[in-house]
Amino acid sequence: MATTPGRIRPWRYLASFVGIVVVLYALVFFTGDGKATPKLGIDLQGGTQVTLTARTTTGEAPPRDQLVQAQEIIERRVNGLGVSGAEVVLDGTNINITVPGDGGDEAKSLGQTAQLRIRPVLQSAAAGPPPAGVPATPGGTTGQGGTGAGSGPPPTGQPQGLGSLDTSHGAVAPASYSTPLPAQQTPPPTPGTGAPTAPAAPGGTASEPVDPALKAAVDQAKATRQSTDPAVLQAALAALDCSKQDPLLGYDDPALPLVACSEDGQAKYILDATLIEGTDIDNAQAGQNQNSVDWVVSLTFKSAAATKWGDFTSQNVGKQAAFVLDGQVVSAPTINQPIFGATEVSGNFNQQRAQDLAGILRYGSLPLSFQSSQAETISATLGTASLEAGLIAGAIGLALVFVYCLFYYRILGVLTILSLVLSGVVVYAVLVLLGRWVGLTLDLAGVAGFIVAIGITADSFVIFFERLKDEMREGRTFRAAVPRGWVRARRTILSADAVSFLASAVLYVLAVGQVKGFAFTLGMSTVLDLLVVFLVTHPLVALASNSKIFSSPALSGLGSVAKIGAERRRAAATAGKGV
Repeated sequence: MATTPGRIRPWRYLASFVGIVVVLYALVFFTGDGKATPKLGIDLQGGTQVTLTARTTTGEAPPRDQLVQAQEIIERRVNGLGVSGAEVVLDGTNINITVPGDGGDEAKSLGQTAQLRIRPVLQSAAAGPPPAGVPATPGGTTGQGGTGAGSGPPPTGQPQGLGSLDTSHGAVAPASYSTPLPAQQTPPPTPGTGAPTAPAAPGGTASEPVDPALKAAVDQAKATRQSTDPAVLQAALAALDCSKQDPLLGYDDPALPLVACSEDGQAKYILDATLIEGTDIDNAQAGQNQNSVDWVVSLTFKSAAATKWGDFTSQNVGKQAAFVLDGQVVSAPTINQPIFGATEVSGNFNQQRAQDLAGILRYGSLPLSFQSSQAETISATLGTASLEAGLIAGAIGLALVFVYCLFYYRILGVLTILSLVLSGVVVYAVLVLLGRWVGLTLDLAGVAGFIVAIGITADSFVIFFERLKDEMREGRTFRAAVPRGWVRARRTILSADAVSFLASAVLYVLAVGQVKGFAFTLGMSTVLDLLVVFLVTHPLVALASNSKIFSSPALSGLGSVAKIGAERRRAAATAGKGV
């Protein structure tokens, strides 16, 4: 005997659904950290959002490939700094960094994402006010941080081949030679490099601002602070005011000398042309010295740069080398011994400063220069209020669907409510697992996607129930209408959900930022809707049709269409007798 199309064994489907739920929640509670809560986005739990705007060398937009490369480097830097749940999104010529929770300070430090260079120090001085009669020129910004001012004793007992650097900003005495540069004499080539001071850049190019006023200020600063005339450099060092904003930040020419301030504004330097680009640093890690509790930064160079660095340190023991980020000296350590291999930068570091410096050295060099155009912090209180508002909106939507289903479908409405609740159980588990496995965060846009998905799921139930009514109007009983109605409704449900999923996929591919969250949750809910309709709703309706109590016209809400079907059966029977 042939099986009626659409007729199933309901308990098998329900058992499959229960098995899926058990597996999901076993993964939730017995894997990872065991926390059964999804990760929340910045607008729900509070956090920090930083927007970095690319500086172009011309008036044209930055090349797409360089923006993508910069985004990848910043993502690696975010991961390297241990910022949890952060998102780095490329939006046109901007890079948006979103850090939920308490990582705000670390997120703001990610604005230091421009070009890193290592320059030999020719002369250093304390960053006091310019002498009387000497006009001040803008220098670095004041701020905290620094690199451990004051010399610390070099670590002892270093393994063979491991050099050490002492991070002193230096004193008034020059580091490269003890007398000022003679007037009208080009600074000598850096010993051990074999390169003159102002040839072509060893790597990287000098950026130029687009804004005319800023370009004029940059050109004026370059004329004095990047001159090849020693007398001009001496005058620029004396006049440099490190308490003012520096227009040259990010626009220095790596092929020329540079007069620059330290990052903390406590020292200023005359630096030689770039020795090593930041892209030549292979790795940098922060850790504690083996022989003390002091924090140090250990770094390694790529092959060619390692050779150049070894030659340079061999011929410049006792002198300084400056790590320069966007025109500011991040660290200016003194070379204590020739270094072939790993290099250890030591000084008065605390843990945070050592980790920050390691991150700058490891990820600081980008193909483009960036400036922080916006930094926004959302309090946890506002995030909680947003979450409550989203939950209230979802509860109102569910309540309206429940009332409609109970009023219009009665017992079938109860099955609808049960299916929606079970759908929510599955969605919650999937959210927790995706947040744990791929870092998915739930934001307000995602909550909106789930609220819209309630309508999509309820629409699948309506399609099925209306097909049942159509079958019963044609004269079939509730029990006979379920399998036939399911076969017809199934095609419509699959088509509707396919369209919804494709729309979500296209939106996810084309959108940026939080709109992606809306598209992802909408698409995920659409897929889970099929799971619930096939494994829960249809089997429950099939069970109800086999029950005398639940299939009664008064409870099922199908009384009116059942009467129409009965009248059609009587009419057909009467017509048959007449024939």
